[in-house]
Amino acid sequence: MNVVAIVSYPFLPARSGGQKLISHFYKYFSKYHQVTCVSTRENDSGLADGYVLLNILSDSALRYINPFYFFHLRRIIRDKKASHLIIEHPYYGWLGILLKKFCSVRLIVHSHNIEGERWRSLRKWWWRILWIYERYTHRHADFNFFVTDSDKTYAIRQFGLKADQCLTVTYGIEISSPPQLPDLMSAKDCLRRAHSIPASVSILLFNGAFRYGPNLEALENLLYRLNPLLQQNGFAYRILICGMNIPEKFFSESFPGVQVIGFIDNLETYLNGCDVFLNPVVLGGGIKTKLVEALGHNLNAVSTESGSTGIDLSLCNGKLVVCPDHDWNSFTESIIRQAGMQADIKPAFYDHFYWGNIARKAAEFIEVR
Repeated sequence: MNVVAIVSYPFLPARSGGQKLISHFYKYFSKYHQVTCVSTRENDSGLADGYVLLNILSDSALRYINPFYFFHLRRIIRDKKASHLIIEHPYYGWLGILLKKFCSVRLIVHSHNIEGERWRSLRKWWWRILWIYERYTHRHADFNFFVTDSDKTYAIRQFGLKADQCLTVTYGIEISSPPQLPDLMSAKDCLRRAHSIPASVSILLFNGAFRYGPNLEALENLLYRLNPLLQQNGFAYRILICGMNIPEKFFSESFPGVQVIGFIDNLETYLNGCDVFLNPVVLGGGIKTKLVEALGHNLNAVSTESGSTGIDLSLCNGKLVVCPDHDWNSFTESIIRQAGMQADIKPAFYDHFYWGNIARKAAEFIEVR
C-alpha cells in the first residue's frame, strides 16, 4: 500500500527519543508499505531511510493552522495514490480529517502520549481544550496507534474508541538481542579511560533531552536529592550525565561524584559501558524511550513508577527496579543493589521492543481491516 505521513516538527537527524521513535518507525514500516513523509523544512531529507521525505511544512508555529497545506497534501495523496494517511500526534487532526473526507484515505492517528493529560500534568491551563480536540481527532480516525497499553485503554474508555481500531505501537530498539560480553567490556574500559574512573567505582548514567521540562526536573531530582543521599552511603560511584540542552549552570556547579558531559554522538558506548541507568522522571506521559534503550543494551536500571510506564517488569528479569515517585531513599538503596546485579534481559523483551516486530504488527493491522 502507499501511505502518506505528516510529521509536524523536525526529527532528522534523530537525537531525542521522540525523534527516534518517528525515524525508526518509518524506517521499518516502509519495509512493508511505501511511505511518503511530509515534514518541516528543517529536516535533513537525506537521512530518511527507506522512505521519501518532503520538506514542505514551514518551521513557523503558524504551520499548525495554515489551511493551504490541505491543497499540498491533497495533491501528494492523489499523485501517490495513497490509501492511508498517518498523522503523528493529534495536532494536525483538522487537516487529517479534511483529507480523509476529500481524498477517501483511511486516517491513522499515531499518538505518542495522551497529550491532554500530559499537559495537565505540566499544569497548563488549556489542557482540557486540547483534550477535547484530541478526543475529536481520535474519534474520526479509522485506526489509532498508542505507545503504551495504558494509553490505549485510557483512550478506549475516555474517548469512546472501538477496541478493534486501536493498537499498541510501542517505542522500540534496533537490536534484537543483548550486546556480547566483549563489546560490553570494551565499552566499559573506554569509559573508564575517557573519564578517569577507577575499576572499583560503579558507573551510573542519566541521559535525555533537557529542553523538555520533565527531563530537566528529573536532572534536578538527581543532583539535589539523590546524589546527596548516595554521598551518605559510602558507595563508590560516578554519575555521567549526557544529553542535549543541559543548562549551563550544571556545567559550572560542582557536584561530588557527578560528571556533566553534554551531548554525545556515541551513546551506544555509554549504554554498553555503564553499570546502572537512572530514570528519576516523575512528570510527563508515555513511555520513556531512554529507559527502553538502556534495558535493550542489557543495562541494569532504577526508575520511578511514573518513569516506567509501558514496560512490563516480567520481561526484564530483575534488570529494572521501580520505586514510588519521590521516594528518593528507596531509589538510592535500589541503585546500590542494582550496581551488583548480574542477569540478562529476557529474549521476550526483544520480541516486544524490536522495531522490526513492532512495524510488522502495525503494517499487518491496517492491511486486514
